[in-house]
Amino acid sequence: MDLDLAQLRALSATVTEGTFEAAARSLHVTPSAVSQRIKALESSVGRVLLQRTKPVVATESGEAILRLARHIDLLTADARLDLGDDESRVAPVSIPIAVNGDSLATWILPALASLPTSICFDLHRDDQEHTTALLRAGTVMAAITAVRDPIQGCTSVALGSMRYRAMCTPGFAETWFPRGATPAALAAAPVVVFDRKDDLQDAYLRRQAPGSPHPPRHFIPSSADFVAGITHGLGWGMVPDLQGEPFERAGVLVELSPGDAVHVPLYWQQWQLQSASLELVAAAVRDAAAAELR
Repeated sequence: MDLDLAQLRALSATVTEGTFEAAARSLHVTPSAVSQRIKALESSVGRVLLQRTKPVVATESGEAILRLARHIDLLTADARLDLGDDESRVAPVSIPIAVNGDSLATWILPALASLPTSICFDLHRDDQEHTTALLRAGTVMAAITAVRDPIQGCTSVALGSMRYRAMCTPGFAETWFPRGATPAALAAAPVVVFDRKDDLQDAYLRRQAPGSPHPPRHFIPSSADFVAGITHGLGWGMVPDLQGEPFERAGVLVELSPGDAVHVPLYWQQWQLQSASLELVAAAVRDAAAAELR
């Protein structure tokens, strides 16, 4: 394959931005130029690389070329800085990272804020059990995940664990759990769930109530608002200690089943790529995890 850098950048920008028009704006060219570059790249590779949907998504072949394009972008930015180019004249390198919602709401942003301005971030939120799919597809260069085994072409480093406990307000506990978290009470009491990928509440129900009851559910797909829903008495839910402990100390939340915590191990998986920028990010994430996770 004879691959052209401008064509690779057009592919990366189109997948990142989602449309040819948005990619054209980011590259300061016309949508027609973006389309022509991608068609030429597909001709060179001999494969269809993009599904022309809204948003545009890479095909399986496109994912392989997308990983190459993003490798080149990252290494090019690193090389320019190594050559002594003025940081103000080097476009910041954008590093896409998949992050689970609870890490995003608690400890990861302070870690990323400590990094130099030559690095920008494109954060993709997904459940910790599913972030590796974005890594495998080439959508992101690194991921915080609950999957320990590294996917092909990546390394994996243990970060620590987030501890979750079933919590609710004292008033909610008095109304729905006067005799504690019994199977009958758990079958009736409303529960707050992050989204339909979130299994933490159901895992707790399976342990505590044989027969896996299906109580009324509130879905709140935002980590901060999820906890807010619980503090407002909408229901009970599995709250990470990083968010729940201040409310517990203030008497706003109580634990349903003392001693029945769930520990979710987290790992940092990233591409096997010798990049100074990516290693700076990895080091900041590891340091923050060592300070905040158990």
